[in-house]
Amino acid sequence: MKSIAIFGGAETKPGENVYQDAYELGKLLAKSGYVILNGGYMGVMEAVSKGAVECDGHVIGITCDEIETWRPAVPNPWIREEIRYPTLRQRLFALIDRCDAAIVFPGGIGTLGELVLMWSHLLIGAISPRPLILIGQEWNNFLRMYYSQFGEYVNEKHRHWVIYQQNFHQAFQFLEQIRLSENH
Repeated sequence: MKSIAIFGGAETKPGENVYQDAYELGKLLAKSGYVILNGGYMGVMEAVSKGAVECDGHVIGITCDEIETWRPAVPNPWIREEIRYPTLRQRLFALIDRCDAAIVFPGGIGTLGELVLMWSHLLIGAISPRPLILIGQEWNNFLRMYYSQFGEYVNEKHRHWVIYQQNFHQAFQFLEQIRLSENH
């Protein structure tokens, strides 16, 4: 396991807990030699990029023309390699296809779309099995509500693709456990 995609809210601001957690996770991932993939812009993407680069990590920002047409945004200054696509669709698939695992912080509709798209692709075997880790009580609440309301449509074999971790420390430890088991 080498590359970790990080999904999360673009609206997250410096000083907020989620921003700080993403920053700290970026540091941990970089120190352990992981390559970080993200959407390359602001919020969680910026925080994890900044943390990683401050620890000499490699960050790949996968950006797209459609995002920059829709909202005035430029890639954050901490990405070290930019891969640009014309469309959001291409960008999403590139993030999912290139990662060995994904970590999802709280976020909006875009983050939810990334989560659902990756979950669906894992479920149908369109991509090889890999961890899809959700961080934060918001995701735990969301999953509980989703399963309680739509449980008949989401059986246990569909649920196992999504792994909930309470915080970024637990998510990182989970990745490290997987890496250890891969090396033995």
